[in-house]
Amino acid sequence: MKAVIMAGGFGTRMQPLTCNLPKPMVPLVNRPIMLHIVELLKKYQITDLVMLLYHQPSMIKNFFRDGADLGVRITYVTPLEDMGTAGAVKCAEKYLDERFLIISGDLLTDFNLQKVIDFHETNKALATITLTSVKDPLQFGVVITDKDKRITQFLEKPGWGEVISDTINTGIYVLEPEIFKYIPEGENFDFSQDLFPLLLKKKSQLFGFPVKGYWRDIGNTDSYREAHHDILKGKVSVKVDEPKKDLVGKDLRIGLDVRLGEGTLVEGTVVIGDNTQVKAGAQIKDSVIGRNCTIEPGVKLSRCVIWDNVYIKKGAKINDCVICNNVSVGQSTVMEEGGVVADDTSIGEESYIKRDVKIWPRKVIEAGSTVTGNLIWGERWKKSLFEGEMIKGLTNIELTPEFVAKLGCAYGTSLPKGSHVLVGRDATLSSRMLKRSFLGGILSAGVNVRDIRMVSLPVLRYKLRTFGEVGGVHFRQAMEDPASTEIVFLDADGLDFSSSMGKNVERIFYKENFRRAHHMEPGGITELPQVVDFYREGFFRGLDQQLIRSDGAKVVIDFNHSVAGQILPQILNDLGCEVIGLNTYLDEQRGSKSADEKPNSLLQLSKIVVTLEARAGFWLDPTAEEVVLVDETGKVYPEAELLPLMTALMLRSGAKGAFAVPVSAPSVIEQIAGENGCSVRRTKSAERSMIEAAISPEVVMAGSMGGRFAFPKFQAAFDGMFTIAKTIELSASAGLPLSRVLNDVPRSTFLQGKVPCVWEKKGGVMRKMSEDSLEKEASFIDGIKVSFGQNWVLVLPDQYQPVIHVFSEAKEPKTAQKLLDEYMQKVDKWKKELPQ
Repeated sequence: MKAVIMAGGFGTRMQPLTCNLPKPMVPLVNRPIMLHIVELLKKYQITDLVMLLYHQPSMIKNFFRDGADLGVRITYVTPLEDMGTAGAVKCAEKYLDERFLIISGDLLTDFNLQKVIDFHETNKALATITLTSVKDPLQFGVVITDKDKRITQFLEKPGWGEVISDTINTGIYVLEPEIFKYIPEGENFDFSQDLFPLLLKKKSQLFGFPVKGYWRDIGNTDSYREAHHDILKGKVSVKVDEPKKDLVGKDLRIGLDVRLGEGTLVEGTVVIGDNTQVKAGAQIKDSVIGRNCTIEPGVKLSRCVIWDNVYIKKGAKINDCVICNNVSVGQSTVMEEGGVVADDTSIGEESYIKRDVKIWPRKVIEAGSTVTGNLIWGERWKKSLFEGEMIKGLTNIELTPEFVAKLGCAYGTSLPKGSHVLVGRDATLSSRMLKRSFLGGILSAGVNVRDIRMVSLPVLRYKLRTFGEVGGVHFRQAMEDPASTEIVFLDADGLDFSSSMGKNVERIFYKENFRRAHHMEPGGITELPQVVDFYREGFFRGLDQQLIRSDGAKVVIDFNHSVAGQILPQILNDLGCEVIGLNTYLDEQRGSKSADEKPNSLLQLSKIVVTLEARAGFWLDPTAEEVVLVDETGKVYPEAELLPLMTALMLRSGAKGAFAVPVSAPSVIEQIAGENGCSVRRTKSAERSMIEAAISPEVVMAGSMGGRFAFPKFQAAFDGMFTIAKTIELSASAGLPLSRVLNDVPRSTFLQGKVPCVWEKKGGVMRKMSEDSLEKEASFIDGIKVSFGQNWVLVLPDQYQPVIHVFSEAKEPKTAQKLLDEYMQKVDKWKKELPQ
């Protein structure tokens, strides 16, 4: 049997370790990662190997040569361009005329490959994917199989709302040569994205075989360090060149010509490469040291990975770091955990390298320096820049002008040169400061800016729906944390950035692969002061103006010191409404009210509505997208009632079509919609998913569980300003007070709770929930929803917080509470059963 080793990756996420090395050649206990893979294959008598190369192929060829020294035969194939995983294997088709195994050259595993091969042969499979369970399945492809291990569903790098199992694709496949007829010639074609979904669609013999054992995708510097820790703890068995030293109570492995000074303290498991000198008084714990290194007296190394030709001088203290080839660390230097120092770097004495700092190759750190951020690549940012459609950070601490300028350049690089983007902001000075820095970055990439200055987000979305721009960006103060700024990214249709768009910008940002415009070709800035007038015109066209004017409603609106307070009052006055505006003035320094002030604001709004005998009161969030309704009695409508109320109002007005609501919305919406000849479309909870549904011509309203509504007749986007005007219109059409709209609507009890759950256990909990739901009526649109007749419960992992949400609905309050309690207890129990 033959094997294909995928060894062409750039190793971008492993930088700076991979600045001078291809990823498969990065050392793992002083041997290249891919050498461990070769030996694993050899263990199972797989010795005819094809290595697929692309990035820096000569370094791999020079090391492995023809494989004879290792007892294997190696054939090298180097595609001329990036063809995707399956496309690259297609290039090696002529060498693969029998059953073959595919494995990545940057994995660490001890799987029993023979069991996978035997399973494949027994089931006469065309393709078998090796599966395993992991704590955090988000960055991998989740695979669902039936009881016969036949694959039924793929979820490629899902969000938490899509996670229904923690069983993932390990990147190890057994394939028959007939597989090549499904892979097109000369096209970019991927196993996970293209080939396997195609086989699933054609109902081919596609199986998944779960394997127990150790498996780690060494995808970044953190996982690289953890792989070493696991080896030293004995969690995985790999070959180590250095023989074990026969010392009582010490697990010490040392190579040839190693010199250990008197009084050297060794703790845990330590590996030391050939010709390395450790001088008297050094302390080494759970570390790997390469060849030709010098460790001077008083040095303390703990959980470190040291490559070759490294000199660490007296008194240096290094904890849980990686130091690459040809590095000099000065006397009394301190390096905190998570640090990485790349090749050919010199660190001066008494320097302090902060936690998680990465230093790229060939840097000189002056003596006494304190390094708080990555050198050459800038400061380290979060695991992912984007949280959905936005980037959020502390103003002038995490989101600094220099950081935002680079972000603007990355965003501009992702767009066509000479294209136009729309940029706006809220009223705060901090948003203005960061927006201006961002503009410089965009312009430097040769992209033009249409600046609409201070404007509400729905207005920016509305303009994007027309023509001329390829995207939009809005800067605003974060309501949950006024010290932070949120940068919202939109596509050309005014929709929130998709995950693929965000990942593209992140990739450019981290690699600093910026496009720099010629000195005569930077982008230009054009101001569009007439955008609000354009918005007003469309606003009026989306309403029954005559009905609103004849009604002359009195309403109270809390504008939260937002830009909407400069737009909506005039619109409503033109429609004949009497508007009492609260907090309408703009405060550039303070910004809008914080989330902590919301309960008191709602209480105040309720009292004013009753006192003034107003038709209704509205609390409008600072983004002008979310609304809280107060009726004429002063009642503040909770989320579970506001969505049914708006649905009922639309139905009373004679609306016909579909209503788009999230899977967590009350089922009473289906009941009242069905009674009026309308349908309901359930979507994922993500706002982009709801708005994508709203684009459909049949949808008359999309509503979230957070007080956000879209009326596609005006625009398929959440717009709190239009929602207020539409509610005034609908209440006039209904001809009855808002407090009576729900009188004829069937009552149910809707409850929700949340269970704290660390990220690493979310996938396991959802797997157990999936298993628990096998014999029940369940749906998997977003999370896992189990129905019990007219009652239901939904378990949904939070996308951005370490919690799992539980929702329940039932006709009787006791039943709803029982369901909520039962499943919250189950989630808590499953969480505790999973290994730490």
